[in-house]
Amino acid sequence: MNLLDRHIFRSVLLTCAAAVGLFAFVVAVPNVVRDLLGPFLAGQFGAATFARLVALLFPFAISFALPMGILTGVLLTLGRLSADSEITAMRAAGISLLRIARPVLLLAVLGTLLALHVNLESAPWARARFHRELPEAIRANPLGVIVPKTFIRDFKGSVIYVGARDGEVLRDIWVWDLDRQSRVRRLVRAESGRVDYDEATNSLIPTLTRATVEERDPADPEDFSKAPRVVTVGRFEEVRIPLDRYMGQHFVRVKEEWLPYGELQELRARHAAETPSLEKRAEHARAGLRLAMISMEKWTQAAAVLCFALVGAPLGIRVSRRETSANLGLALVLVLGFYLLTVAVKWLDKQPELRPDLLLWLPHVLFAALGLWLFRRVETR
Repeated sequence: MNLLDRHIFRSVLLTCAAAVGLFAFVVAVPNVVRDLLGPFLAGQFGAATFARLVALLFPFAISFALPMGILTGVLLTLGRLSADSEITAMRAAGISLLRIARPVLLLAVLGTLLALHVNLESAPWARARFHRELPEAIRANPLGVIVPKTFIRDFKGSVIYVGARDGEVLRDIWVWDLDRQSRVRRLVRAESGRVDYDEATNSLIPTLTRATVEERDPADPEDFSKAPRVVTVGRFEEVRIPLDRYMGQHFVRVKEEWLPYGELQELRARHAAETPSLEKRAEHARAGLRLAMISMEKWTQAAAVLCFALVGAPLGIRVSRRETSANLGLALVLVLGFYLLTVAVKWLDKQPELRPDLLLWLPHVLFAALGLWLFRRVETR
């Protein structure tokens, strides 16, 4: 690799790395806010656990960010070189466009290999690990869900309010027990109490003292023409709050998408060896197609890195724009078109006769053809 190759390679590499980091951050942030920020601020796990869980989100984010980052980096770098007339000087020296693009294509091949490793091994492992460690972290401090002076609505079927908390001792406790239509069928108010965690049932069990219990008509809790039944008890233990509902968004069963490629192929082999009954053949075929599409998508998502580079290299030279915003906009339009085609193919997952697992390569073929056409067009311009 000569000096010119190193200059182009280094310029594209640095810009691509920055773009991949930016897109990975954008992809990861919604997951951090949705899954981690609330429990972390509630004190359910510490900063070290929070940092580890955030790190486990990034391999999955990088699997999406790599193609977009490569395209953006190529457009930005070659657009700047073209705007500064560096490309013109190279071509005036007799260097062909393909020769100029050689470091870019080398970087794209390396990026494709990295994407394959991430898609086939790192991202599935990290995603499965994340969804296993997050519930474990929450269960390690289950009482952390009780935040004083806050209406806690994370439990389907219950709303809880606690005025103050001193360790396991709670003050000014309100518990609204809801029916399936979210109507209050029972209201419990207690001066004090404590909450224990039952590991066998994965539930919180409040033990309330000096409690007032208001029971409403279970058939129609909002019929206020009937006076509710109100009793005062010294000790009340009839409320159970299952934490499975609180952590319902985190799956205990490992999804097929989270399996490393070797385990996914073993699952496909076992599925293919099964002999379904006549009435279950259609369902069996759809399940097999789904596994095939999951497997193929891992490869196509990595190959998108090379396809985007093939389009980005001649396009970056052709547009000759220094403006970052214009090149970012162009990159987003190309990425959007590519993934819209991919989503359209996925809609065929219930029609195995059309082989949607193979049609997943259609956007790549179109983008590769577009890239080769652009190379020829720019070369002969």
